Amino acid sequence: MDEKVASVLEAYDIERLLKSLPHRYPFLLVDRIIEANGDESCIGIKNVSVNEPQFQGHFPERPVMPGVLMIEGMAQTAGALCINAVAGGIKPPLVYFMTIEKAKFRKPVLPGDRIEYHMKKLNQRRTIWWYSGRALVDGNLVCEAEISAMLVLEEPGK
Repeated sequence: MDEKVASVLEAYDIERLLKSLPHRYPFLLVDRIIEANGDESCIGIKNVSVNEPQFQGHFPERPVMPGVLMIEGMAQTAGALCINAVAGGIKPPLVYFMTIEKAKFRKPVLPGDRIEYHMKKLNQRRTIWWYSGRALVDGNLVCEAEISAMLVLEEPGK
């Protein structure tokens, strides 16, 4: 008789994200992770508010979430998985965002929207991870990209 091993899905609240990621306001671009399957996949949430500083200049008459910030939100979401997989959730001294590939922006994201970052691991070697990401608003694809990042687990020079 074959037994299927059920995946245990976790959730990361803002406190766990702050313990894991080095980012802080105004550059913390994920509010929580609602489903995490180890370092394999997850869904992160970003609630977009008109009070965020990027909307003062992008664009005051018609605020639109900058695409580069959505890519960064994907990277932070995936980064939280990597950090929790390797470092037990303790902030590593350095995290380097290494590559962005196949980035496409499909629809504008506006204040009041809730972005879901759907991240899926493509590969991992030593302290480098590659992820495929899709950003959805109300089930509609707004952005997609493949990203990679590296964790530096020891401070340089030590």
